[in-house]
Amino acid sequence: MRTKTVWTVLAVVAFAAIGTWLFLNTSPKPAPQSTFVLLDASKLSTEDLRGKVTLVNFWATSCTTCVAEMPELIATHHKYHARGYDTLAVAMNYDPPSYVVNFVETRKIPFQVALDNTGAIAKAWGDVQLTPTTYLVNKRGEIVKTYVGPPNFDELHQLIEKLLAEA
Repeated sequence: MRTKTVWTVLAVVAFAAIGTWLFLNTSPKPAPQSTFVLLDASKLSTEDLRGKVTLVNFWATSCTTCVAEMPELIATHHKYHARGYDTLAVAMNYDPPSYVVNFVETRKIPFQVALDNTGAIAKAWGDVQLTPTTYLVNKRGEIVKTYVGPPNFDELHQLIEKLLAEA
């Protein structure tokens, strides 16, 4: 009987720890303070994201998954942009700027694209090394979801709808 009690207590503690971890890892966290240098040489800061639901996508022209998901990112941008949604694509520091410019121009990317020449932005946003890595930021400037690899776009759209409906 004593062994059963010990195992029950251990199970309760384990479930409590897992529940706490899930809560802490799904709670919104403030987006890191960053300054993005856009392709037109203008600048955008993390503060400028406030008031909109923003998808921040770290990508590279050499990343086949990034290239494959780009049409979906464009479609999502078109679908929600008029309702207060924005997209910011951040090209990784190893991506030659001329490749990024060519990619954006030939594919008529409708959203803002930043160059992370030094890697400081990727470092600030969780030491991003795998592409695509995407963050969904709410109107208050908090990261509410992180995707490593392509998101499930149906689920992403549901979350965007929910975030756009928030005050």
